[in-house]
Amino acid sequence: MKNEKHMMKKIILLIIAIVAIQFTEAQNELFQKKEYIFKGDTLRYRILYPENYNSSLSYPLVVFLHGAGERGNDNEKQLTHGATLFTNSANRAQFPSIVIFPQCPKDEYWAPVSSRENGFSYVVTKKATKPMQLVMRLIADLKKHEAVDKSRVYVTGLSMGGMGTFDLVCRKPKDFAAAIPICGGVSVERLKKVKHMPIRIYHGTADNVVSPEHSKNAYAELKANGAKNVEIILYPEVGHNSWTNAFASPDFLSWMYSKQLK
Repeated sequence: MKNEKHMMKKIILLIIAIVAIQFTEAQNELFQKKEYIFKGDTLRYRILYPENYNSSLSYPLVVFLHGAGERGNDNEKQLTHGATLFTNSANRAQFPSIVIFPQCPKDEYWAPVSSRENGFSYVVTKKATKPMQLVMRLIADLKKHEAVDKSRVYVTGLSMGGMGTFDLVCRKPKDFAAAIPICGGVSVERLKKVKHMPIRIYHGTADNVVSPEHSKNAYAELKANGAKNVEIILYPEVGHNSWTNAFASPDFLSWMYSKQLK
């Protein structure tokens, strides 16, 4: 009898897991599959439009940059983390917006990274990586052809995408109303350009993939440059997946959407 109860519990948990996966997959289908092509180079991306999208109105644009594990060309893996934040029915009703999840090709990066020896080091270069070049062109294209509120363009990303978040705002410091890099990093000398920008940094203190020192150093540099709208949220004893904690923050979205260029 005891074994039967244990087996029944396992079956119920398995059914719950399957239903949860199917629900997430169904929610992800709300993101349309698209491709942006420029001079033979292709950036695959997913785009979520507001419910009852009205092109005569204007909506915030959110750019979400995934981590290294979601690279590829299937135009699906990039929705692994974070997508359900934006497909959540309550969030869609409260924060109608256009949301894009571009996908970085395998073995490429959002931001120039020179080494993983003893951690990451970053290359300071005027030329963005090819995937980032395409992301910047895609954003410009959406701002031109979709109902985008240009004063409310946001970027967030995790891990490799956290590095990409820093890289993108440093390259386009006048274009973004706010940025949320999660477990990322940047060459801190670049941050003078974004000292005016609201930036919320997240990291786990036990992260052994991307050291939290990268985020701490970025925060310290921004504060040293007089930044008044920067904050850092560190999760004690949390490893690399600090995005789970960040996404669970009750004001994760409301903080971002409250920011607007003047």
